[in-house]
Amino acid sequence: MIKPLFVLVMCAMSLQAAEPVALFDGKTLDGWKPSAMPEYWSVQDGAIVGKSDAKKKGSILWTSGEYADFSLEAEFRYTGHVDSGFFLRNENEQIQIGISGSLKRDMTCSPYIGKKGKYPVEAVGVKDLLKIGDWNRIKIEVKGKKYIVTLNGKQVLDYTTDMESAKGPIGLQVHPGVEMEIHFRNLSLTPQ
Repeated sequence: MIKPLFVLVMCAMSLQAAEPVALFDGKTLDGWKPSAMPEYWSVQDGAIVGKSDAKKKGSILWTSGEYADFSLEAEFRYTGHVDSGFFLRNENEQIQIGISGSLKRDMTCSPYIGKKGKYPVEAVGVKDLLKIGDWNRIKIEVKGKKYIVTLNGKQVLDYTTDMESAKGPIGLQVHPGVEMEIHFRNLSLTPQ
C-alpha cells in the first residue's frame, strides 16, 4: 500500500519548477562553438561580444547543448547598425535583434523564418521599449511551436510557427554583410 505522505511528496516534487541553468560563465566561451570566424567572438567585461570586421563575414555562436522546450533569458546591448538575433533550435528560426537586412528597418523581437525568407509577424511595442546603447532584457519562451517574447518586462510577441524542430542548440548571430558589434550577458535557460 502506498503511503499518503509519499504520494504527497512525489506530487510536490513533480510540481517544482525547473531551475535556470547558466549558459555563460561570464569569463569564457566554454559551452559555445562558432560556426565560422571564431575571431568574431570574445568575452569582455562579463559579456559575450560578437564583433565583425571589414570582411563582413557571418558567424553563429552555438551552444554545445541542445534543448527542446525552454525559457531563455538574456541581456543584450548594441549601438549602430546591427543585424543579429537568437537562433532557436536550428538556423531557420530566429528572434531578430536590430535592423533586418531584407526590410532595412528594426525588427527586434520579431521571428525570422529562414526557410520562408520572411518575417511572418512583427513584434509590437518594441520601439517604445528598446534602449539603444544600453542593456535590454529579453525572455524567449519556446514551447513546442509557440514562441512568446518579452522585452524589458513587457510581452511583445506571441507566435506559433509551422516549422518542425523538436530539439536543437541556441545560437547568437553576427550577420554577414554588416560590420557590427553586439554584447550578450546573463544568459540562462530554464527547461520547460
